[in-house]
Amino acid sequence: MKSVKRGKPTSDVEVTNVSRHGFWILIDDRELFLPFERFPWFQDVPIGKLLSVELPQPHHLHWPELDVDLAVESIEYPERFPLISKKQAVSIKKKTHPKTTRR
Repeated sequence: MKSVKRGKPTSDVEVTNVSRHGFWILIDDRELFLPFERFPWFQDVPIGKLLSVELPQPHHLHWPELDVDLAVESIEYPERFPLISKKQAVSIKKKTHPKTTRR
């Protein structure tokens, strides 16, 4: 018996719009907004890399060219996921640990 080639995945994902404040992503029939303020690692990337998003699992988004993974739940319920980017963490660390001068 010959196997039939797999069809198109049933779970689709697509970036539908980008603004200076963030971008909208369509997951199946839900459209979610990702503000750059909350997800700063997307802010300065080329559009082509932003558009290259995959949905390997219904609850998991992956941007292979950016090496970024997000749980869909973290977009839907951000209060459950207090995110701090490395960029933000560095600036917080600098504020709390000022350089000491040598004498």
